[in-house]
Amino acid sequence: MQILLGVMMRKVEWSDRWIGWSAGLLILLAVGAATAWTQASDNVGGDPAALVNPLIGTTNGGNDYPGVTLPLGMFAWSPEEPRNRPRQQVQGVPGSMHDDRGRPAAPGGYEYSANRISGFSLTHLMGTGCAGASGDIPFMPYVGEVTSSPADDAGAEIYGSTFSHDEETAKVGYYKVKLANGVTTELTTTLRTGSGRFTYPAGKPAVMLVRTAYSETGSTDARVKIDAANRTVSGSVTSGNFCGYLGTADRRSYYTLYFVAHFDAPFLSIGTWQDSVARPKSKEAHGGTTYGPKGFVPPGKGSGGWMVLDTSKSASVGVSVGISYVSKENAEANLRAENPAGTTFETVRETAHVAWKNALSRIEIEGGTHDEQVVFYTALYHTLMGENLYSDADGHYTGMDGKVHTVAAPQKAQYSTFSGWDVYRSQLQLLTLLEPEIAGDFAQSLLNQANQNGGEWDRWTHNSGITHVMNGDPAAPAIADILAFGGTNFDTKAAYKSLLQAAIVPTAHDLSNEGCEVECVGQRPSLDQWLKLHYIPVGANAWGPAADTLEDATADFAVSELARRMGDDTTRRQFLERAQYWKNIFNPQATPEGSYIQNRNADGTWPKFDPASDDGFVEGSAAQYLWMVPFNEKGLFTMLGGMEKASQRLNAFFYNPDGSLAVTQSGGLHAELSNEPSIETPWLFDFLGQPWKTQEAVRRVLNTIWTNSPKGMPGNDDLGEMSSWYVWSAMGMYPEIPGRAELVLGSPLFTAIHIRRAAGDIVVKAHGAGTNAPYVQSLKVNGESTMKTWLPENFVEHGGTLEFELSGTPDKQWGTKAEDAPPSFEP
Repeated sequence: MQILLGVMMRKVEWSDRWIGWSAGLLILLAVGAATAWTQASDNVGGDPAALVNPLIGTTNGGNDYPGVTLPLGMFAWSPEEPRNRPRQQVQGVPGSMHDDRGRPAAPGGYEYSANRISGFSLTHLMGTGCAGASGDIPFMPYVGEVTSSPADDAGAEIYGSTFSHDEETAKVGYYKVKLANGVTTELTTTLRTGSGRFTYPAGKPAVMLVRTAYSETGSTDARVKIDAANRTVSGSVTSGNFCGYLGTADRRSYYTLYFVAHFDAPFLSIGTWQDSVARPKSKEAHGGTTYGPKGFVPPGKGSGGWMVLDTSKSASVGVSVGISYVSKENAEANLRAENPAGTTFETVRETAHVAWKNALSRIEIEGGTHDEQVVFYTALYHTLMGENLYSDADGHYTGMDGKVHTVAAPQKAQYSTFSGWDVYRSQLQLLTLLEPEIAGDFAQSLLNQANQNGGEWDRWTHNSGITHVMNGDPAAPAIADILAFGGTNFDTKAAYKSLLQAAIVPTAHDLSNEGCEVECVGQRPSLDQWLKLHYIPVGANAWGPAADTLEDATADFAVSELARRMGDDTTRRQFLERAQYWKNIFNPQATPEGSYIQNRNADGTWPKFDPASDDGFVEGSAAQYLWMVPFNEKGLFTMLGGMEKASQRLNAFFYNPDGSLAVTQSGGLHAELSNEPSIETPWLFDFLGQPWKTQEAVRRVLNTIWTNSPKGMPGNDDLGEMSSWYVWSAMGMYPEIPGRAELVLGSPLFTAIHIRRAAGDIVVKAHGAGTNAPYVQSLKVNGESTMKTWLPENFVEHGGTLEFELSGTPDKQWGTKAEDAPPSFEP
């Protein structure tokens, strides 16, 4: 999503299950419980976590953050950097001048090219677009006197600090930076708590600012209370406003985060501020920043507090922070459960590293260059940072209805923040492959959200809020993905019934244009038009009518797959038929050069059309969306005039006239592998009987636009979707068909890959593999030679062994027959 800007713990599992033993950190480390997961292979020293570079994706639009969290953790402690730009116009909105100095430098809060930090926030979203979100409760170590309100310092020129990357360390479970103001900041986390260590320079006031109101996109309320006698600060922030600057539908608050922080140093003095007024000696303050008239945080607004810390006995001050989306009391309870008094910073840091080491060890690799190993494990790391734990240690969480709920068995934990439009393509499949029970909790979490939202599933949820962002209805393929890859521990019947209802009966929101284009409030915008015309026409409630038609077709295919798994054959056939509605916007005479999928008017006529344009589409051109029928590519090729003509078209899409590959930044007529609409397209050569071209194109992308550097990620990571694409691709396989578990094949980057799973391990051997050897010469599946360029669903279900022979020369005989191609589905 680029919106307009831009191994296994045998009964001891990740996330909420992991916390069951992390509460006794010292004891468990002593007895070795942290090593219950299978370890990594010797080629990475038994520690893949040591290979992760959290700085990958922190510039070039990746929007990842370098700070610390645990797999799918609630607490994510990372720097915030101010944007520091003058008044400017919102892209595409005439007359929308705004002052966005309070906006973060990047949506993840951190941009590698920036050099000023305004605080270290307790929560973050990973790799998103818009203007960011979360980034709640920044803690900022400051040296000097507080003489004015930090609310008036929108660019953090007074109360922030510059820094150099030479003084910065980002590792799994540990972040450290020495600021130019002399303070060294060190951070680490548990699932719901963080431990910080701040070392101040001698001879100057050692101050900690707690900027409660200053979430990345602002706040409507915030509260802080300083208890000097107990060395404690607590409070909350009420925020939301994800993509709120794009329209009023999301310019609102929908969650409150509570926190409590315990310091190990006395407070010499305290103070608070409220808007432009600094109030020394004050213990409490409240007030949000507001969202401003254009959805951006205005200067001079908000509240927070400060403490002057006693560093006479130690220059280093420790702080333990707990958070909760339910209450301050639950934040304190989370702290007691996971990070109790007396737990040292080093203990938390070591345990965080072990947790990541064990999680990443689910996939062992051998071979490849050092940089390729780094990029692979960093991509896997980012994939496991997308969705966030949302329920507290006691199982409580605040629902979409604003009420407090309790997680009910078999669900172990509630999760939040799902970028459905992104993650249904490959991230959910990868996570389910590795940990189906957690993925089942994802599915139940999504169902819970829908039930608390009047039965409506939202395409982009953030904490306890619906944001409506992006287009189509990704809920159906998301649930079908999880079920197909083995996540069954959720109420499958209820989820199916709810999704089926949403696909049949239009709601008032479906009929409304509120929030359109980017934030249409309906689950199935213009469902009435879909049912009547069998496509979404120009002028309907949609971001891009043609794109919405394609997304709805995919959603209907997913419903048909859910029906199949539920034994409902009548509905399966009905929705498989509906999934073919994409054909109704296929114009065989779109251009003199060829046919295209394009916008269509309600009366059946075709409007003016440019295949390089994004008119009618979402974050991509008509040429890039042409191929987005992943469940029926054979049907698409037939519409294009047969295999030969489809081959010519796909070749022109991926290659320049001089024969060079055009996979990114090559214009609207070519592939753009930096964003979701194009990421399934390299695999289409398998369907055309030209698998060597899939192998070539995918490897080219892995070799060029993914690198071991801050800008080594192409475009927004989108809660790990783009990173999951890399992991799948480097393993030589991809879940091309939403809602099903067939894997389309490329070629492995590494000589050996071992995926450890309860359902059965997957072992990949690739003789001759290397950076410049992408071409498959032969393949054995479970010891039997095959020419097929795909794996059936039962391979994912039970596991197995793949044995490739690779070389640097394409084999244009292997996998080229029609019977070798992956399946397509139509009535």
